[in-house]
Amino acid sequence: MWHWQFRILTFMNVHRFVTSSLNASSRRVCSRCAQNKQYLVSFRRSLGSQATSSLGAHDKYAEKLKSRAKEAGLSVDELLKKAEAVKEERRKRDVEELKKEAEKVKAKSGVLEQLEKGKQLEPGSSSTKSKPTSGLGERKDAPPYKELSTILNLQKLFSSPHTAEQISALWTAYHASRSNGTGRGFVCASIPLELFNKMAKNGKQYSSFVVPVPRVQPKSEAVDTVEEETAHEFYYLQWDFHPAPPIPSDNLFTKPSYTTPDGKSNPATTTVLFAPLQEYKLRQSFATPYLVLTMYTELVATHGVVLLRGEITPSSGGGAGYMMSQDDAQLLTMALQRFYLWSEKDSGSQDEGKQLLRTFHEKPEAFKWQDLLKFSSLTI
Repeated sequence: MWHWQFRILTFMNVHRFVTSSLNASSRRVCSRCAQNKQYLVSFRRSLGSQATSSLGAHDKYAEKLKSRAKEAGLSVDELLKKAEAVKEERRKRDVEELKKEAEKVKAKSGVLEQLEKGKQLEPGSSSTKSKPTSGLGERKDAPPYKELSTILNLQKLFSSPHTAEQISALWTAYHASRSNGTGRGFVCASIPLELFNKMAKNGKQYSSFVVPVPRVQPKSEAVDTVEEETAHEFYYLQWDFHPAPPIPSDNLFTKPSYTTPDGKSNPATTTVLFAPLQEYKLRQSFATPYLVLTMYTELVATHGVVLLRGEITPSSGGGAGYMMSQDDAQLLTMALQRFYLWSEKDSGSQDEGKQLLRTFHEKPEAFKWQDLLKFSSLTI
Protein backbone atom coordinates (compact mmCIF):
# COMPACT_ATOMS: atom_id res chain seq x y z
CA MET A 1 0.00 0.00 0.00
CA TRP A 2 2.73 2.49 0.95
CA HIS A 3 4.66 1.48 -2.13
CA TRP A 4 1.90 2.45 -4.56
CA GLN A 5 1.21 5.70 -2.72
CA PHE A 6 4.86 6.63 -3.04
CA ARG A 7 4.70 6.01 -6.78
CA ILE A 8 1.56 8.23 -7.15
CA LEU A 9 3.05 11.08 -5.12
CA THR A 10 6.18 10.89 -7.16
CA PHE A 11 4.19 11.10 -10.38
CA MET A 12 2.33 14.18 -9.12
CA ASN A 13 5.59 15.87 -8.13
CA VAL A 14 7.07 15.12 -11.54
CA HIS A 15 3.97 16.59 -13.23
CA ARG A 16 4.31 19.81 -11.23
CA PHE A 17 8.05 19.99 -12.01
CA VAL A 18 7.49 19.53 -15.76
CA THR A 19 4.71 22.16 -15.84
CA SER A 20 6.80 24.74 -14.00
CA SER A 21 9.82 23.93 -16.16
CA LEU A 22 7.82 24.44 -19.37
CA ASN A 23 6.59 27.84 -18.17
CA ALA A 24 10.10 28.89 -17.20
CA SER A 25 11.57 27.64 -20.47
CA SER A 26 8.95 29.52 -22.51
CA ARG A 27 9.94 32.72 -20.73
CA ARG A 28 13.63 31.97 -21.40
CA VAL A 29 12.92 31.33 -25.08
CA CYS A 30 11.30 34.73 -25.46
CA SER A 31 14.26 36.47 -23.85
CA ARG A 32 16.69 34.46 -26.03
CA CYS A 33 14.84 35.49 -29.19
CA ALA A 34 15.41 39.14 -28.33
CA GLN A 35 19.08 38.46 -27.67
CA ASN A 36 19.46 36.60 -30.99
CA LYS A 37 18.08 39.59 -32.91
CA GLN A 38 20.69 41.83 -31.30
CA TYR A 39 23.45 39.30 -32.18
CA LEU A 40 22.33 39.21 -35.83
CA VAL A 41 22.45 42.99 -36.10
CA SER A 42 25.91 43.21 -34.57
CA PHE A 43 27.16 40.28 -36.74
CA ARG A 44 26.01 42.00 -39.95
CA ARG A 45 27.72 45.19 -38.88
CA SER A 46 30.98 43.31 -38.22
CA LEU A 47 30.76 41.62 -41.63
CA GLY A 48 30.39 44.97 -43.29
CA SER A 49 33.35 46.42 -41.46
CA GLN A 50 35.51 43.36 -42.29
CA ALA A 51 34.61 43.58 -45.98
CA THR A 52 35.49 47.24 -45.99
CA SER A 53 38.81 46.60 -44.25
CA SER A 54 39.68 43.71 -46.63
CA LEU A 55 38.96 45.90 -49.63
CA GLY A 56 41.20 48.53 -48.16
CA ALA A 57 44.02 46.01 -47.63
CA HIS A 58 43.66 44.77 -51.22
CA ASP A 59 43.94 48.32 -52.49
CA LYS A 60 47.08 48.87 -50.44
CA TYR A 61 48.61 45.59 -51.77
CA ALA A 62 47.80 46.60 -55.35
CA GLU A 63 49.45 49.95 -54.82
CA LYS A 64 52.62 48.28 -53.52
CA LEU A 65 52.71 45.96 -56.55
CA LYS A 66 52.40 48.87 -58.91
CA SER A 67 55.22 50.76 -57.20
CA ARG A 68 57.50 47.68 -57.21
CA ALA A 69 56.75 47.03 -60.88
CA LYS A 70 57.48 50.62 -61.73
CA GLU A 71 60.83 50.48 -59.90
CA ALA A 72 61.80 47.30 -61.80
CA GLY A 73 60.59 48.68 -65.11
CA LEU A 74 58.02 45.88 -65.46
CA SER A 75 54.29 45.53 -65.56
CA VAL A 76 52.39 44.02 -62.64
CA ASP A 77 51.84 40.72 -64.52
CA GLU A 78 55.53 40.49 -65.45
CA LEU A 79 56.51 41.17 -61.85
CA LEU A 80 54.21 38.39 -60.62
CA LYS A 81 55.63 35.92 -63.19
CA LYS A 82 59.17 36.82 -62.16
CA ALA A 83 58.31 36.28 -58.49
CA GLU A 84 56.80 32.87 -59.35
CA ALA A 85 59.95 31.91 -61.27
CA VAL A 86 62.11 32.86 -58.31
CA LYS A 87 59.92 30.72 -56.04
CA GLU A 88 60.19 27.75 -58.43
CA GLU A 89 63.98 28.04 -58.58
CA ARG A 90 64.20 28.21 -54.81
CA ARG A 91 61.95 25.14 -54.54
CA LYS A 92 64.19 23.16 -56.93
CA ARG A 93 67.27 24.16 -54.96
CA ASP A 94 65.68 22.95 -51.73
CA VAL A 95 64.78 19.62 -53.37
CA GLU A 96 68.38 19.13 -54.54
CA GLU A 97 69.70 19.83 -51.06
CA LEU A 98 67.26 17.29 -49.60
CA LYS A 99 68.43 14.68 -52.12
CA LYS A 100 72.05 15.26 -51.16
CA GLU A 101 71.21 14.87 -47.48
CA ALA A 102 69.31 11.67 -48.24
CA GLU A 103 72.33 10.25 -50.11
CA LYS A 104 74.57 11.03 -47.15
CA VAL A 105 72.16 9.28 -44.76
CA LYS A 106 71.94 6.29 -47.10
CA ALA A 107 75.73 6.02 -47.31
CA LYS A 108 76.01 6.13 -43.53
CA SER A 109 73.33 3.45 -43.15
CA GLY A 110 75.21 1.22 -45.63
CA VAL A 111 78.39 1.50 -43.60
CA LEU A 112 76.49 0.73 -40.41
CA GLU A 113 74.88 -2.29 -42.06
CA GLN A 114 78.29 -3.64 -43.09
CA LEU A 115 79.62 -3.09 -39.60
CA GLU A 116 76.60 -4.89 -38.14
CA LYS A 117 77.15 -7.83 -40.48
CA GLY A 118 80.77 -7.93 -39.42
CA LYS A 119 79.71 -8.07 -35.78
CA GLN A 120 77.31 -10.91 -36.51
CA LEU A 121 80.14 -12.91 -38.07
CA GLU A 122 82.30 -12.55 -34.97
CA PRO A 123 82.10 -15.59 -32.65
CA GLY A 124 80.46 -14.89 -29.32
CA SER A 125 78.80 -11.66 -30.48
CA SER A 126 75.51 -10.69 -28.86
CA SER A 127 73.65 -10.83 -32.17
CA THR A 128 74.65 -14.43 -32.81
CA LYS A 129 73.88 -15.50 -29.28
CA SER A 130 70.44 -13.92 -29.29
CA LYS A 131 69.22 -15.95 -32.26
CA PRO A 132 67.86 -19.38 -31.31
CA THR A 133 69.07 -22.46 -33.21
CA SER A 134 66.04 -24.64 -32.67
CA GLY A 135 64.88 -27.34 -35.00
CA LEU A 136 66.00 -28.05 -38.51
CA GLY A 137 65.27 -25.00 -39.94
CA GLU A 138 66.14 -21.72 -38.28
CA ARG A 139 69.76 -21.69 -39.48
CA LYS A 140 70.54 -21.98 -43.18
CA ASP A 141 73.81 -23.80 -42.37
CA ALA A 142 72.23 -26.17 -39.85
CA PRO A 143 73.10 -29.84 -40.51
CA PRO A 144 70.27 -32.29 -41.33
CA TYR A 145 70.70 -34.06 -38.00
CA LYS A 146 70.50 -33.18 -34.32
CA GLU A 147 73.83 -31.68 -33.27
CA LEU A 148 75.76 -33.20 -30.41
CA SER A 149 75.89 -29.85 -28.58
CA THR A 150 72.09 -30.02 -28.20
CA ILE A 151 72.39 -33.41 -26.48
CA LEU A 152 75.54 -33.06 -24.35
CA ASN A 153 76.87 -29.94 -22.65
CA LEU A 154 80.25 -30.00 -24.39
CA GLN A 155 81.48 -26.85 -22.63
CA LYS A 156 80.90 -28.45 -19.23
CA LEU A 157 82.33 -31.74 -20.47
CA PHE A 158 85.60 -30.05 -21.46
CA SER A 159 85.82 -27.91 -18.32
CA SER A 160 87.17 -30.93 -16.42
CA PRO A 161 89.14 -33.98 -17.62
CA HIS A 162 87.08 -36.96 -18.83
CA THR A 163 88.33 -40.24 -20.22
CA ALA A 164 86.76 -41.97 -23.22
CA GLU A 165 85.32 -44.63 -20.88
CA GLN A 166 83.68 -41.99 -18.69
CA ILE A 167 82.14 -40.27 -21.71
CA SER A 168 80.85 -43.61 -23.00
CA ALA A 169 79.26 -44.33 -19.63
CA LEU A 170 77.60 -40.88 -19.61
CA TRP A 171 76.32 -41.46 -23.15
CA THR A 172 74.77 -44.81 -22.25
CA ALA A 173 73.25 -43.52 -19.00
CA TYR A 174 71.74 -40.52 -20.76
CA HIS A 175 69.88 -42.61 -23.36
CA ALA A 176 68.82 -45.19 -20.79
CA SER A 177 67.05 -42.39 -18.90
CA ARG A 178 64.98 -41.34 -21.93
CA SER A 179 61.26 -42.13 -22.27
CA ASN A 180 60.63 -42.18 -18.51
CA GLY A 181 63.66 -44.33 -17.81
CA THR A 182 62.86 -47.03 -20.38
CA GLY A 183 65.19 -45.85 -23.15
CA ARG A 184 62.38 -46.51 -25.61
CA GLY A 185 62.89 -45.01 -29.06
CA PHE A 186 66.71 -44.87 -28.89
CA VAL A 187 69.74 -47.08 -29.40
CA CYS A 188 73.25 -45.94 -28.53
CA ALA A 189 76.84 -47.13 -28.56
CA SER A 190 80.44 -45.91 -28.35
CA ILE A 191 82.60 -46.89 -31.33
CA PRO A 192 86.39 -46.93 -31.14
CA LEU A 193 88.02 -44.82 -33.83
CA GLU A 194 89.67 -47.77 -35.60
CA LEU A 195 86.36 -49.59 -36.08
CA PHE A 196 84.58 -46.41 -37.16
CA ASN A 197 87.21 -45.74 -39.82
CA LYS A 198 86.65 -49.22 -41.29
CA MET A 199 82.89 -48.78 -41.41
CA ALA A 200 83.07 -45.24 -42.82
CA LYS A 201 85.51 -46.30 -45.54
CA ASN A 202 83.22 -49.11 -46.67
CA GLY A 203 80.17 -46.85 -46.35
CA LYS A 204 81.69 -44.33 -48.74
CA GLN A 205 82.46 -47.06 -51.26
CA TYR A 206 79.14 -48.89 -50.90
CA SER A 207 76.65 -46.29 -49.70
CA SER A 208 73.48 -48.43 -49.88
CA PHE A 209 72.37 -51.97 -49.16
CA VAL A 210 69.38 -54.12 -48.24
CA VAL A 211 69.16 -55.85 -44.85
CA PRO A 212 66.59 -58.54 -43.92
CA VAL A 213 64.84 -58.57 -40.54
CA PRO A 214 63.28 -61.92 -39.52
CA ARG A 215 59.56 -62.16 -38.89
CA VAL A 216 58.51 -65.35 -37.11
CA GLN A 217 55.20 -66.69 -38.44
CA PRO A 218 52.99 -69.30 -36.76
CA LYS A 219 53.31 -72.74 -38.32
CA SER A 220 51.00 -73.48 -41.21
CA GLU A 221 48.11 -75.86 -40.57
CA ALA A 222 48.34 -77.28 -44.10
CA VAL A 223 51.91 -78.46 -43.59
CA ASP A 224 52.69 -80.75 -40.70
CA THR A 225 55.78 -79.05 -39.29
CA VAL A 226 57.04 -78.72 -35.78
CA GLU A 227 59.11 -75.58 -36.29
CA GLU A 228 57.66 -72.14 -36.83
CA GLU A 229 58.09 -70.54 -40.25
CA THR A 230 60.30 -67.46 -40.63
CA ALA A 231 59.56 -64.65 -43.06
CA HIS A 232 61.67 -61.56 -43.64
CA GLU A 233 61.05 -57.85 -44.01
CA PHE A 234 63.71 -56.03 -46.00
CA TYR A 235 65.06 -52.59 -45.09
CA TYR A 236 66.93 -50.30 -47.43
CA LEU A 237 69.86 -48.45 -45.83
CA GLN A 238 71.75 -45.40 -47.07
CA TRP A 239 74.93 -43.73 -45.83
CA ASP A 240 75.36 -39.94 -45.82
CA PHE A 241 78.51 -38.00 -44.94
CA HIS A 242 78.45 -34.46 -43.56
CA PRO A 243 81.16 -31.81 -42.95
CA ALA A 244 83.62 -32.53 -40.15
CA PRO A 245 82.71 -30.74 -36.90
CA PRO A 246 85.13 -28.35 -35.13
CA ILE A 247 87.07 -29.27 -32.01
CA PRO A 248 84.90 -28.60 -28.91
CA SER A 249 86.19 -26.15 -26.31
CA ASP A 250 85.24 -25.01 -22.82
CA ASN A 251 85.58 -21.37 -23.98
CA LEU A 252 82.55 -20.08 -25.86
CA PHE A 253 84.38 -16.97 -27.06
CA THR A 254 87.21 -18.67 -28.92
CA LYS A 255 87.06 -19.03 -32.68
CA PRO A 256 86.11 -22.60 -33.73
CA SER A 257 89.19 -24.64 -34.56
CA TYR A 258 89.26 -27.74 -36.75
CA THR A 259 92.65 -29.01 -35.61
CA THR A 260 94.18 -29.63 -32.20
CA PRO A 261 97.60 -28.19 -31.22
CA ASP A 262 99.19 -31.54 -32.14
CA GLY A 263 97.57 -31.51 -35.61
CA LYS A 264 94.64 -33.90 -35.08
CA SER A 265 91.23 -33.27 -36.68
CA ASN A 266 87.78 -34.79 -36.61
CA PRO A 267 86.45 -36.98 -39.45
CA ALA A 268 83.12 -36.37 -41.15
CA THR A 269 79.93 -36.94 -39.19
CA THR A 270 77.91 -39.77 -40.74
CA THR A 271 74.25 -40.77 -40.77
CA VAL A 272 72.64 -44.03 -41.88
CA LEU A 273 68.95 -44.07 -42.78
CA PHE A 274 66.80 -47.22 -42.69
CA ALA A 275 63.46 -47.40 -44.54
CA PRO A 276 61.29 -50.39 -45.50
CA LEU A 277 62.24 -51.59 -48.97
CA GLN A 278 58.63 -51.49 -50.19
CA GLU A 279 58.24 -47.86 -49.15
CA TYR A 280 61.55 -46.95 -50.74
CA LYS A 281 60.43 -48.53 -54.03
CA LEU A 282 57.23 -46.46 -53.96
CA ARG A 283 58.59 -43.11 -52.76
CA GLN A 284 62.34 -43.24 -53.45
CA SER A 285 64.01 -40.22 -51.80
CA PHE A 286 60.69 -39.22 -50.18
CA ALA A 287 60.47 -42.47 -48.20
CA THR A 288 60.15 -42.01 -44.44
CA PRO A 289 63.15 -43.41 -42.52
CA TYR A 290 62.06 -45.64 -39.67
CA LEU A 291 65.48 -45.51 -38.01
CA VAL A 292 68.23 -42.86 -38.23
CA LEU A 293 71.71 -43.69 -36.96
CA THR A 294 74.02 -40.71 -36.34
CA MET A 295 77.72 -41.19 -35.64
CA TYR A 296 79.05 -38.09 -33.87
CA THR A 297 82.75 -37.41 -34.40
CA GLU A 298 83.22 -34.27 -32.26
CA LEU A 299 85.30 -36.20 -29.70
CA VAL A 300 87.55 -38.11 -32.11
CA ALA A 301 90.53 -35.73 -32.06
CA THR A 302 90.47 -35.29 -28.27
CA HIS A 303 89.25 -38.67 -26.97
CA GLY A 304 89.41 -41.09 -29.92
CA VAL A 305 85.77 -42.15 -29.63
CA VAL A 306 82.69 -41.91 -31.86
CA LEU A 307 79.26 -41.66 -30.22
CA LEU A 308 76.48 -43.51 -32.05
CA ARG A 309 72.85 -42.52 -31.52
CA GLY A 310 69.88 -44.21 -33.15
CA GLU A 311 66.48 -42.52 -33.19
CA ILE A 312 63.34 -44.48 -34.04
CA THR A 313 60.76 -42.38 -35.86
CA PRO A 314 57.57 -41.85 -33.79
CA SER A 315 54.36 -43.14 -35.33
CA SER A 316 52.32 -40.67 -37.34
CA GLY A 317 49.27 -41.22 -35.15
CA GLY A 318 50.96 -39.59 -32.18
CA GLY A 319 51.07 -41.01 -28.70
CA ALA A 320 53.92 -43.16 -27.43
CA GLY A 321 54.10 -45.45 -30.48
CA TYR A 322 57.00 -45.80 -32.90
CA MET A 323 57.38 -46.89 -36.51
CA MET A 324 59.72 -49.71 -35.47
CA SER A 325 60.18 -51.92 -32.44
CA GLN A 326 63.18 -51.59 -30.16
CA ASP A 327 64.37 -55.10 -31.09
CA ASP A 328 64.25 -54.36 -34.82
CA ALA A 329 66.27 -51.18 -34.30
CA GLN A 330 68.96 -53.15 -32.45
CA LEU A 331 68.98 -55.84 -35.16
CA LEU A 332 69.49 -53.25 -37.91
CA THR A 333 72.31 -51.61 -35.94
CA MET A 334 74.02 -54.99 -35.57
CA ALA A 335 73.47 -55.73 -39.27
CA LEU A 336 75.29 -52.52 -40.17
CA GLN A 337 78.35 -53.85 -38.34
CA ARG A 338 78.05 -57.29 -39.95
CA PHE A 339 78.08 -55.93 -43.50
CA TYR A 340 80.35 -52.88 -43.16
CA LEU A 341 82.82 -53.67 -40.39
CA TRP A 342 85.49 -55.46 -42.40
CA SER A 343 88.85 -54.84 -44.02
CA GLU A 344 90.64 -56.31 -47.01
CA LYS A 345 92.50 -58.76 -44.77
CA ASP A 346 89.40 -60.15 -43.05
CA SER A 347 88.20 -63.69 -43.71
CA GLY A 348 85.44 -65.98 -42.50
CA SER A 349 82.07 -64.37 -41.76
CA GLN A 350 83.45 -60.88 -42.35
CA ASP A 351 84.66 -61.97 -45.78
CA GLU A 352 81.23 -63.39 -46.65
CA GLY A 353 79.48 -60.16 -45.69
CA LYS A 354 82.04 -58.22 -47.71
CA GLN A 355 81.41 -60.40 -50.78
CA LEU A 356 77.63 -59.94 -50.52
CA LEU A 357 78.01 -56.18 -50.30
CA ARG A 358 80.40 -56.04 -53.24
CA THR A 359 78.25 -58.32 -55.39
CA PHE A 360 75.19 -56.18 -54.67
CA HIS A 361 76.96 -53.13 -56.13
CA GLU A 362 79.47 -54.49 -58.62
CA LYS A 363 77.64 -57.56 -59.99
CA PRO A 364 73.93 -57.10 -59.22
CA GLU A 365 72.96 -59.81 -61.73
CA ALA A 366 74.93 -62.37 -59.68
CA PHE A 367 73.45 -61.30 -56.33
CA LYS A 368 71.31 -64.03 -54.72
CA TRP A 369 68.74 -63.30 -52.04
CA GLN A 370 69.13 -66.83 -50.70
CA ASP A 371 72.77 -66.15 -49.82
CA LEU A 372 71.79 -62.93 -48.06
CA LEU A 373 69.10 -64.67 -46.00
CA LYS A 374 71.44 -67.53 -45.13
CA PHE A 375 74.20 -65.20 -43.97
CA SER A 376 71.75 -63.06 -42.01
CA SER A 377 70.24 -66.05 -40.21
CA LEU A 378 73.71 -67.07 -39.03
CA THR A 379 74.96 -63.66 -37.93
CA ILE A 380 72.03 -61.37 -37.06
